[in-house]
Amino acid sequence: MSSLSQSRIKEYIGLRFLGICTLIVLAFIFIVLIDIVWKGAGVLSWDFIFGIPRKGMTEGGIYPAIAGTTLVTIITAVFSIPVGVATAIYLNEYAKENWMTKALRASIRNLAGVPSIIYGLFGVALFVEAMRLGSSVISSGLTLGLMTLPYIITATEEALRSVPNSYREGSLALGATKWESIRTAVLPSAIPGITTGAILGLSRAAGETAPILFTGVTFYLRFPPDTLDSEFMALPYHLYILSTQHHAIEEVRPLAYGTALVLILLILGLNILAFIIRSKYGNHSRR
Repeated sequence: MSSLSQSRIKEYIGLRFLGICTLIVLAFIFIVLIDIVWKGAGVLSWDFIFGIPRKGMTEGGIYPAIAGTTLVTIITAVFSIPVGVATAIYLNEYAKENWMTKALRASIRNLAGVPSIIYGLFGVALFVEAMRLGSSVISSGLTLGLMTLPYIITATEEALRSVPNSYREGSLALGATKWESIRTAVLPSAIPGITTGAILGLSRAAGETAPILFTGVTFYLRFPPDTLDSEFMALPYHLYILSTQHHAIEEVRPLAYGTALVLILLILGLNILAFIIRSKYGNHSRR
């Protein structure tokens, strides 16, 4: 058997193995989603989505948790996206390649692997205690923003690297300054990658429990937070309480499945938004 035939056989086996692994992962995801949709769809209603919890959270809705999750995610985005994108622009476009820049990049990548509970404890020390913001929506949002920063910085830097240098050189040749070249030629082409990294980071933040556990989330509120310095309910923590800590777990199990389904739909909506933005700017850059 020739070496070419052996290479083709190995390639065929390798591709089939990768395909089988992908199907196994998709099958498990599909099973989990079907189980959540099957058991949670019957709970969904206008009263469940826009109502408030009643009778020890055994009845009513989850509107305060939805509003709290949405608000804290917005704060996370407002803090992390501008800071993360600006940091990535500096590292990729302005910073010199030396040991300090390499160490900074390595530190950012290592921060992406830090357990979320560590960010929660750091948020308590910095925002709740040192900055005296208290247990509040703003403390939780800033803590989640810190946790999201490494993802946004890394994704933005990779997106900027994918833009050909000819874009920069052509803009500079026409007399534009470096910042004008970055703003008008580089960033528009990198927006699909930046958006993907930002949305993935925010999706993770929206589903986190540990960072907000110490910084502002609470067990029960009748109404959504009306100020940034107040405590709030959140979907992931509400789901945790209904699933493990409630005094009538079996009674509220359908509500837990409904809460999980709403959280999945919220995250799915964020990813659909990222897909739309990617498609829009992808088509624009190909023109």
